[in-house]
Amino acid sequence: MWTMLRVIIAYRNYLIAWLTPLLFLALPLAVPSKEAQCGYTIILMALLWCTEALPLAVTGLLPVMLFPLMGIMDSTKVCMEYLKDTNMLFIGGLLVAIAVERWNLHKRIALRVLLIIGVRPALLMMGFMGVTAFLSMWISNTATTAMMVPIAHAVLQQLHKSEQEMITAEQASVESGKVNGGFELQETAHPSANGTVVTMEKEKKLVILQELEQKYQTFCKGISLAVCYSSSIGGIATLTGTTPNLVLKGQMDELFPYNGNVVNFASWFSFAFPTMIVLLVLSWLWLLFMFLGFDFRKNFGCGSTESEKSKSKVAYDIIRNEHRGLGPMKCSEITILALFIILVLLWFTREPGFMPGWATLFNRDGKSYVTDATVVIFIGLLLFLIPSEMPRCCFRGRAQQGGRAAQIQAPEALLDWQTVNRKMPWNIVLLLGGGFALAKGSEASGLSKWLGSKLTPLQSIPYPAITFLICLLIAVFTECTSNVATTTLFLPILASLSQAICLNPLYVMLPCTLSSSLAFMLPVATPPNAIVFSYGQLKVIDMVKAGCMLNLLGVLSITLAINTWAFPLFDLSNFPVWANSTSSAHC
Repeated sequence: MWTMLRVIIAYRNYLIAWLTPLLFLALPLAVPSKEAQCGYTIILMALLWCTEALPLAVTGLLPVMLFPLMGIMDSTKVCMEYLKDTNMLFIGGLLVAIAVERWNLHKRIALRVLLIIGVRPALLMMGFMGVTAFLSMWISNTATTAMMVPIAHAVLQQLHKSEQEMITAEQASVESGKVNGGFELQETAHPSANGTVVTMEKEKKLVILQELEQKYQTFCKGISLAVCYSSSIGGIATLTGTTPNLVLKGQMDELFPYNGNVVNFASWFSFAFPTMIVLLVLSWLWLLFMFLGFDFRKNFGCGSTESEKSKSKVAYDIIRNEHRGLGPMKCSEITILALFIILVLLWFTREPGFMPGWATLFNRDGKSYVTDATVVIFIGLLLFLIPSEMPRCCFRGRAQQGGRAAQIQAPEALLDWQTVNRKMPWNIVLLLGGGFALAKGSEASGLSKWLGSKLTPLQSIPYPAITFLICLLIAVFTECTSNVATTTLFLPILASLSQAICLNPLYVMLPCTLSSSLAFMLPVATPPNAIVFSYGQLKVIDMVKAGCMLNLLGVLSITLAINTWAFPLFDLSNFPVWANSTSSAHC
């Protein structure tokens, strides 16, 4: 019996991958309609994505096979969904992120900010969270966490070491004083008196060191969780910060092709950045309370003693030495920083909303031809065209034998294809494409309209309650499955729901997207969680206790955002014409 169970567990992925299609095959056979066939495909992909019996990207390829066989879409149209404008925006954003990582610009920014903020416990936690969130806005959450966790642990280890040395030195001086005092004042004392004093001091020292070790372990847990949580929180602030944001952009363009580019870099940032700040501050306060308590003097360094100031100086010196080790800013770092600033400015000014953007210069017949992907691909191409050193720095060579002239070597470019090919997560491109193909298939088969007609009874529920429940559902669901798969599955359903009850689609799709980043409770929920868990200081229960409250704070923050400043930004009080054009309901 146990042997059979072990075999089933060992072969579970094969069993799921083979049995799932067979078990649900009754649906399209019993109801031979395109809606049922498309529903079968969605159920199959949802289960395979949740169980990860197949790689996520491989599951994303199923529409290429199933939709043509079922007569839902022909193969040419399905394949066109796998490389759309959103995919190019994703690739371009990662090109810039890879260049930043290659030349260590992100590490320089992180260390510099930590030097400015300081190393008091509360400020140190705030500094690591702020830097991690900022970097996560522009480069991948995983890369940000992988860089910040070793820096955080190095600082904490040195702080711990300095505290241990100071306590040992203090106890040694006390013991020496007490022993000498015994000889001077009580020459006739019992021979064991001095030994008793020393033993008591050793026991006291042992207790102090144990308390210090406990405090260090607790602070390590807090900082580790602060880093991984802030990387997930920071990613929601920009359109390219995390993949679910791009899934929303792609699904909006797929489901509502005449939406007037309502979701772009500027509009997303205006909505998501304040939300990120609110959630980041609440997360900092919660972690501060949970792992450090609300001792204002101790946490913020008010009225610090000389020993506390000395410990802070040690930590500050570590960060400063790390920063000095990077040397002066190189030509490559300055160039990438300049290109990065240009990219952000071009994104913001393309369609700022309150005035015509520069993209209108390229409009033809009143139609916009330039998108955010155009901008980032332009900057990405420049990374391959600009040398990493200025010409005056690179005409160096070595003398050749026989008195020949020195050989001139051109410097490498800011980015090369070998680095890109090694670091680019190509699987996400297929995963995104699979989601877009599902959305298109749902529309082509009529499943979206059928689903919308079944959801009309929800019209009686207050809209804020719908949003809150959606956020809770997504926040729980994303703990056990990929955030990309979560948004890919739920966004088309929510789009149908909004059309059925005459609600602006963004009112439910925006909260869904942001909630998919609230993966705080389990190590397997997201790669940043797994990275900090791998260092060994954390237990699952630590992450569950901290993450449960953060999930609730995140849901409340998103509900607040969508019902306040999101309303004027996206005109959420009105059902838009672009949504009504594809709706079966009369709104």
